[in-house]
Amino acid sequence: MKIGIYDPYLDTLSGGEKYMLSIALCLQDDHEVVIFWDKAKEQEIRSKAKERFGFDLEKIAFAPSLFSKSVSFLTRYNKSKDYDLLFYLSDGSLPVVACDLIVHFQSPMLWLKGRSLKNRLKMRRIKTVICNSNFTKSYVDKIFGIESKIVYPPVSIQGRYQPTKKERIILNAGRFGINWAGSSFKKQDILAEAFARLYTEGLKGWKLVFVMNVKDDALSAVDDLKNKYKDTPIEFVLNPNNRDLWKWYEKATFYWHAAGFAEDVTTHPDRAEHFGMTTVEAMGVGAVPLVVGAGGQKEIVEDQKNGRLWNTIDELIRFTKELILDDKKRELLVQEAVKSSDSYSLESFNKSIKDLIT
Repeated sequence: MKIGIYDPYLDTLSGGEKYMLSIALCLQDDHEVVIFWDKAKEQEIRSKAKERFGFDLEKIAFAPSLFSKSVSFLTRYNKSKDYDLLFYLSDGSLPVVACDLIVHFQSPMLWLKGRSLKNRLKMRRIKTVICNSNFTKSYVDKIFGIESKIVYPPVSIQGRYQPTKKERIILNAGRFGINWAGSSFKKQDILAEAFARLYTEGLKGWKLVFVMNVKDDALSAVDDLKNKYKDTPIEFVLNPNNRDLWKWYEKATFYWHAAGFAEDVTTHPDRAEHFGMTTVEAMGVGAVPLVVGAGGQKEIVEDQKNGRLWNTIDELIRFTKELILDDKKRELLVQEAVKSSDSYSLESFNKSIKDLIT
């Protein structure tokens, strides 16, 4: 089959982009796969995907997007006849095409009028809707009145748990940007505050490491965070390649994550972590996760079995202190965390994607 893949945020190369590019890699050997993007930026995407994710896209073609605003409805519809199937990451929109269409929702979108006549008619033309977690699915199904399918993101663990490699490091990895309220999207500022409190309360010999994907327009905000905590052992690693990211995972004893903290996720579910790929990656090499008990993180972390769920800064600090002092408890969580990460394997993802198109 000839299969097209579209992700409107491809240049950000974040979790959703890793998901969509993984679909392309899954299908490239048995099908003709085309990624829709600006041809002038093709090499940039190929290079960054290799550096960021370790993805080799050489077997995959690029073509001008059918979904550009400059492409008319009629042109898009007619050109889609050249394809057997399209995968489309929705930014809230639902396209009308002539071929089979699989739509992926990466996050809840409560603002959508999913049951409007227009969207109901569009939904009838869609072959399948897939979501990255039960959290996202619960909202998408309610909004559109459908039964979507869960295809968890693929997590390929590039290493193994080795106790001798662990250092006194608390790690957080993810995109950095400033939200509508002036806080960071992933709440790195909250984690810095929590660690500063730990440090002033006597925690010595440990450091917090932020591994961040940062665009140029957010660099000044990173500098502000650095300056605020310049006297605290916090390290900032910006835009690392895939190899260096995994080195940090392997060294980290704890993995902190704060997306969704202090948010009303019932009203604003988009502000919670919709799945948590970095959490699973960290767990796979034995970093104990301490994550906010909201969104898709609750599907990954079972409190006191393979990690800890927290909802206040006081809880995060207390749980971290307890695990630092209790080697036996920490090791039990490590073993369960490693085991749990196997549930989100690349093999499982590939099977789910291939089953969708048969």
